[in-house]
Amino acid sequence: MGKLKIAVAGVGLIGRRHVELIRASGSCELAAIADPAPAARELARQAGVAIYASPEGLLAATRPDGIILATPNALHVEQALACIAAGVPALVEKPVAHTADAARQLCDAAERGGARILVGHHRRHSPILAVARQIIASGRLGRIVAVQGSAMFYKPDGYFDEAPWRRQPGGGPILINLIHEIDNLRAMCGEVAAVQAFASNAARGFAVEDTVAINLRFAGGALGTFLLSDSAACARSWEQTSRENASYATYPDEDCYQVAGTDGSLAVPTMRLKTYTRREDHSWWKPFDVSVAEVERADPLARQLEHFAAVIRGDAQPMVTVRDGLANLRVTEAIAESARSGRIVTLE
Repeated sequence: MGKLKIAVAGVGLIGRRHVELIRASGSCELAAIADPAPAARELARQAGVAIYASPEGLLAATRPDGIILATPNALHVEQALACIAAGVPALVEKPVAHTADAARQLCDAAERGGARILVGHHRRHSPILAVARQIIASGRLGRIVAVQGSAMFYKPDGYFDEAPWRRQPGGGPILINLIHEIDNLRAMCGEVAAVQAFASNAARGFAVEDTVAINLRFAGGALGTFLLSDSAACARSWEQTSRENASYATYPDEDCYQVAGTDGSLAVPTMRLKTYTRREDHSWWKPFDVSVAEVERADPLARQLEHFAAVIRGDAQPMVTVRDGLANLRVTEAIAESARSGRIVTLE
């Protein structure tokens, strides 16, 4: 078959990146843009495609092979439901919805109708994460007992000046940044059963949190800790360690995850392994076998687009389903609730 015709709704920062990737793809071509902003008209003109004010208007006028929804979070469910009704596969940017309740509505509709909906947790398409998951699933680390994670970085003052809502509740790293990390943790360690969190706004003094310490209990029995801060002059975040986004300075000697099992541990994304090969060597007095797992470097967003094309063609099932997106939202909301209440929050 020829190139798939993919439309993009919402051409802000991430939407424009999707447009670039579609135009560079060998399997897809840009079909149309939906965005009411004046700047979108110029982008559509440059790309030589039609422009619509909304994805609903686009779907009423034309029928692309697929559509990417990179619109504001509060519009995701309404617009994804329109795609389901039209029978058009959709890639919905994360978070899949603005609340877990809204995500449940979309999940029910998608599963009831057998809709082809892919949620845009693009790190799932990272070769680094794929190798980490393979190592963990192979049993090389033994039974997973603990994971340490971090997303510590410094957002410049201009980030808050250009969007003052980011100084208010809902604009902090829990709801903006943490959902990426929850998806990574679930991919590597399984479902989260309970969380406990402490939040602070001491660094910036805004009404919203700037630093969060999180405890996690996984359904498989492993425990985890996670440090999150957008006010820490630190390089231990996925963006600054993975070397997958050229927009960020990178530090290849740093890790943002440490997964430890009964037989060994894996540091991600350096992929440094420390393992015991014989049962009699399981002792803190004994040296580890030390190695580094090989991994390629590739743009997860480009790989996500090719996966979406395979989903549209019927060659693959969505790697990240609406139910995955719902699970990530539920954990994130539980962490926010624990930070507010001081309670341990258990997830069903």
